Amino acid sequence: MTDNNAQWVMLTPRGALRAFGRQEPDAQALALQALLSGDAALDMDQWRARVPDAETLWPQALEQGWVQLIRRPLQGPDTRLDDFVQHVVASLSGERRAVLASDSGFCLGRAGVAQDEADAVSAAAADLSAFAARQARRGWAGAGGYASFGTDPDLLMPDVSFVPFWVDGAGYCLVLFGDPLLNNPALVELLWGIKEAGTRFQAQAA
Repeated sequence: MTDNNAQWVMLTPRGALRAFGRQEPDAQALALQALLSGDAALDMDQWRARVPDAETLWPQALEQGWVQLIRRPLQGPDTRLDDFVQHVVASLSGERRAVLASDSGFCLGRAGVAQDEADAVSAAAADLSAFAARQARRGWAGAGGYASFGTDPDLLMPDVSFVPFWVDGAGYCLVLFGDPLLNNPALVELLWGIKEAGTRFQAQAA
């Protein structure tokens, strides 16, 4: 890892999925999560200070496309979560129709989707989460993956996709209609915003 302090480290969309894609994150995932642990991007030295193994992880993270170097310190989302969720999640769907649900089945935000449909797919997300948890207990390693449903007999284009993720122990699910556009910086912004909202809530409660 270079000592060039003029460069900051930021997760890529692929890195965000690696960091937050499991209910019980491993050491690599926790190290990547640390990159979204403040209200601004971390530089190299700041990341190393928070994650002792950052030096070891760096070559693999760069090779796998989990991180990128940026030339200016990005600021994290500084607004109420529900004020920006609908704008962020829309850009993750090819149809600009998306829902952010909790793993308990509540609709937390929606874009381009009527409330009744948003509530229905949020309940479906909770059912899928419960199904995945049961299968994981039975030893199926793939239980926590993504799920898509569609009417295309070639199975090429989903009608709707469910993308589970966890932030600080809380479970969420992105429900994306049409082509899921996960390789989008908006995904990093969404996860950062959720993490920052949790941090602000904890600070206010203290």
